[in-house]
Amino acid sequence: MDTAHVLSPLRRLDRRGWLRGAPPPRWVRVLPVVLIIGVTTATALSDDPLDIGFLLGAIPPLAVLSYGPLGTALLGGSAIVLLNIPALQLDRPGDTDLWTIGFVALLSVFVSFVRSHRDAQLDLERTIAEAAQRALLPPLPEAVGPVRCAGLYRAAQRGTLVGGDFYDVRDGPWGVRAVLGDVQGHGLAAIGTVATLLGAFREAALDQPDLESVAGRLDRRLTVDAAESRHADLFATAVLLEFAPDARSVRVLTCGHPPPVLLRSGTARDVAVEACTPLGLGLGGTVAPRGGTVPLEPGDRLVLASDGLFEARDPAGTFYPLTERLALLYGDGRPGLPDRVWEDLLRHTRSIHDDVTILVLAPRAAGPR
Repeated sequence: MDTAHVLSPLRRLDRRGWLRGAPPPRWVRVLPVVLIIGVTTATALSDDPLDIGFLLGAIPPLAVLSYGPLGTALLGGSAIVLLNIPALQLDRPGDTDLWTIGFVALLSVFVSFVRSHRDAQLDLERTIAEAAQRALLPPLPEAVGPVRCAGLYRAAQRGTLVGGDFYDVRDGPWGVRAVLGDVQGHGLAAIGTVATLLGAFREAALDQPDLESVAGRLDRRLTVDAAESRHADLFATAVLLEFAPDARSVRVLTCGHPPPVLLRSGTARDVAVEACTPLGLGLGGTVAPRGGTVPLEPGDRLVLASDGLFEARDPAGTFYPLTERLALLYGDGRPGLPDRVWEDLLRHTRSIHDDVTILVLAPRAAGPR
């Protein structure tokens, strides 16, 4: 099993594109230099004077996109120098082009100065935001107790690492416990609820003797928060797992969430378990024993997924058939199942508007994931 990677670092933040704040691509950086070389070469090779000096006016504004004040000043100065080379005759019809480009160059240096300071502040804020989000939802370890883990998380809102989905895998006195859920809403507005539920789960995983009690603790926490906020209908769906100490069986409890998919011997099937109501609807620690126990064999995988995966549609409106696709993707024997599910999902749908989380759990004795 490869080392799990649920969240990749700043590379994930830069998926927003350079027009939305990510560093510009290399071609933008070399464009001012290419323009200088192009204008110089064209005028040097031409027998007649070319009235293309105005093109040099584009060099300082282009430099602002990817250079600091010093680089912008050097490129702007290069444009002014070219205008003053008599052999190139680029200063026609007179000093107007020279003064215009000089003014634009000075203005561009000022804009570059402001942009550089703004970018430094934004980089600091992104670093702080990333650290806070990764502290809330850290990458999965390769193994927790006797259970091996792999996962993938893609937040719907650009520039964020965490959205409305939550997950965790913890070892405790009653075995390894895992949770995957989806709170109402997604993006930054849901992060507070995610933090609350994860904190409650981490405590309950250590204190509560059964999954029903863990679900009750999460429900109580969400119910109290909803009563204190303007969102009186705040709720979340979740699926909870508890592996036996030897990882030969697992108890499953679903709270309004689709059950896990069991992968075994090249086949995939949904785990049959009766669902409880979603969290936040007042279970209050009195959940009836509805969880089911599933025996596990070497090589088995349990795949948990969020609604963003189940509810993704293709252009014809057909939902993504997770169980069917898992049987095919797992059966080909290649590692990296979460990544391959994500790639398959992108082929199925044109756009994804919800957070997508995939969690693969297996007994440690199993082979490649």
